[in-house]
Amino acid sequence: MEQKLEGINRAKWWQIAGLALNDVATNLYMWEMIFISYYLNGIIGVGVVIASSLATVMRLWDGITDPIIGIILDKTHGKFGKNRPFLVLGQLVMLGTSALMFFVTPMFPKAAQFLIFVLFYALYIIGYTCQCVVTKSAQTCLTSDPKQRPTFGIYSGICGTLFFTFAPMYSYTYLLQKHMYQFDMGYFQEMWKVFAVASFALTVIAYLAIRQKDRPEFYGAGNTETQKIRFKDYVEVLKKNKALQMLVISASTDKLATQMNGSATVSIIIYAIICKNAGAAGLVGAYTTIPAIVIIFLGIGFFARKFGQMKSFKYSSYASIVIMLALIGLFVFGDPTALSLPGDGKFAGWNAFSLAFVGLMILYTGFKQIAGNLVYPMTADCTDYEVYRSGKYVPGLIGTIFSFIDKLVSSLAPLIVGVLCAMVSSSSELPTAETPYSTGLAAVGIFCMFGIILLGYVCNVIAMHFYPLTKEKMEEIAEDIAKIKKESQSIENIELNKKAV
Repeated sequence: MEQKLEGINRAKWWQIAGLALNDVATNLYMWEMIFISYYLNGIIGVGVVIASSLATVMRLWDGITDPIIGIILDKTHGKFGKNRPFLVLGQLVMLGTSALMFFVTPMFPKAAQFLIFVLFYALYIIGYTCQCVVTKSAQTCLTSDPKQRPTFGIYSGICGTLFFTFAPMYSYTYLLQKHMYQFDMGYFQEMWKVFAVASFALTVIAYLAIRQKDRPEFYGAGNTETQKIRFKDYVEVLKKNKALQMLVISASTDKLATQMNGSATVSIIIYAIICKNAGAAGLVGAYTTIPAIVIIFLGIGFFARKFGQMKSFKYSSYASIVIMLALIGLFVFGDPTALSLPGDGKFAGWNAFSLAFVGLMILYTGFKQIAGNLVYPMTADCTDYEVYRSGKYVPGLIGTIFSFIDKLVSSLAPLIVGVLCAMVSSSSELPTAETPYSTGLAAVGIFCMFGIILLGYVCNVIAMHFYPLTKEKMEEIAEDIAKIKKESQSIENIELNKKAV
């Protein structure tokens, strides 16, 4: 058992880093699914609004499955642990159903393809939910140390920054160019093969990382095997856990913004139509990755560990607001067609617009990753706060209720993007690299790329004003839970000795 300093649980660095890779494993599938509207529109043959609406409906379904899976996880106490069964099941379901979507669906008659795809997609989401819940739930088992817990955000931030650097480069700069800028069947099937293998490998690493800690003595207060959770307990968590309420408000608005910001359609509008440089879409990350990682280290590795996660989250949001205002001003008053980066096929030397854009994107990527990657350890803090507040250990519920509301809000992203595009365009198809520039389309692109992010960070600042889990409060909670665990273990030892006698 790895409990030191009065029972406070700590993990090895590789265990925290290994769990962070689980987020990348699920993001690989999530990334491919952001192109689903193009698959439905171009391969299955449904209209723009229907394709965008399906993505919204499926994300709502994703949210509905979250609390169900969370309740099941909270009641799971098998010999394989609480989290590992969901890790394995989730990966296998995603692997199988996504293969059916991209390889089997086209074999059905054209009239049946849409309904078959919807069925496979709905099953895929159940697997996605199972694996995603582990990222939040397993953190509470790995470590309860308030100074160590933010380090998950460092590893998650580095992994996320690298992923969102290479994924666009692969999807836009390499794969889309290889397929002549067409989202054809070969594009989707080739992407699936690469991402499925990578996701499976990362899931194996995550499994090994949590194996030693996925045991009852590391759950909550160490007495969850005798804990009875009822439906009214879940209702009470939602009503009385103020930290969870504020974090949900903050993170869900951020997720809506980042879903719209990361939309393939929005990227096409910004880079291919406004900037007239589609190749730049996959290259921005290459110039922001290393500086962003430095910002993450300073923001989480130093600031969050020293002053607490709440303050780090709040001040990184302030910084992001300023950066978004600057980016909007750059696109409105500058010349976006001047954007040119080494490797995009049209680079002719650095200019003022390109330098300003890359500089602002470096700052934005860094501060965005600070806020975004603190959400996971802050969710674990909300779980510990509930143990402290009510004595109930419900990581599945807290993680999935958080995801439910998060997804309920962010599910609107593809629908909003699709409707806005339909409003400013007479075409029945989503914008492509060949779509001509228009003022309306440019306004949609700038709003979806930068404006919605600005609104999300304003919500962050407001929510964090009411968030109760300061650094000092979390230290108090960690010490209190450690005492409860010691008392629980002492009682168990006494009962074992009585039985032995």
